Amino acid sequence: MKDTFALEDADSSAANGDLMVPVQGSFTRPRRFSNKVEYGPLAEQSTEEAELAEVDMVVDHPDMAIPAPFVDQMNLPRAKPRDLWDLLHEQTPGMDQHILPGSQAAEDFRATDVSRAFDLLRTRLRQTVKQHGWTNIAVVSPTKGCGNTFTAANLAASLSRVPSSRTVLIDFNLRTPGLARTLDLDASQNSDLRGFLAGDVAISDYITRVSETLAVGLCAEPEADAAEIMQDPATFLSLAEMRDALNPDIVLYDMPPLLKYDDTSAFLAQLDGVLLVSDGTRTMAKHLAACEQILAGQVPLLGVILNRARASSIERF
Repeated sequence: MKDTFALEDADSSAANGDLMVPVQGSFTRPRRFSNKVEYGPLAEQSTEEAELAEVDMVVDHPDMAIPAPFVDQMNLPRAKPRDLWDLLHEQTPGMDQHILPGSQAAEDFRATDVSRAFDLLRTRLRQTVKQHGWTNIAVVSPTKGCGNTFTAANLAASLSRVPSSRTVLIDFNLRTPGLARTLDLDASQNSDLRGFLAGDVAISDYITRVSETLAVGLCAEPEADAAEIMQDPATFLSLAEMRDALNPDIVLYDMPPLLKYDDTSAFLAQLDGVLLVSDGTRTMAKHLAACEQILAGQVPLLGVILNRARASSIERF
């Protein structure tokens, strides 16, 4: 599925679920304090025995807790994941956006060529990920200002219109996060991406549902050490647990510019595919060539999305 999709004047058109669930109490309890009883023989104990074991391991013998990254190597039984999708907190997008349902602008946008281009991209992407069993897809641009967040948000919205589907969209541009503003969402309560990736914030206290089929993870404050966060083993574990708990069809990551920072390069090993956003007014052939060179041998380049394409360059059907 390596194709080029043209968008005409786009900007102007507008791990494991049970690790999140302690034996008793709120399911929003952070993973760091609830993952001690979900592996090995403890997973098959009674509720009372598991509670006592958890207290013993956390308070009296903290060094005896089994580090989650080594569980698979020890061949210990693992508790069955619990589906947390319906337990996520919900937030209604504001009226000051034209991407998600809820405003007249959104209804008008659905009738545009740009929206239809995203629907075409959605269908091709769904076919590809289903064929290969993929989940993690990054939306990235060579340089800043190419419409990366606009593209990721519109693609996620298009994916969410498929009945009975599940899409998770995460603002992984820790340098200049902008997804909350694009979707007109309140990031004041659910935007601690750093805490979530470190295991200090539970899935339900970070991931928010904006519809029956779409959930988002926001980022409010820039992080200067974004590349280091991307390479932290805790990040990989937290995202794996999120996928187990929510069982999404596709997880879209809105990434920072590939050629400006090393954040995206540091995260490539965790991706199944990349969609590259090219700006018709600023992206040069050498930029695309440099991106292809970085991605080569690491992750498939699924397609190049041409944003702000000239109307004369778009074929009409």
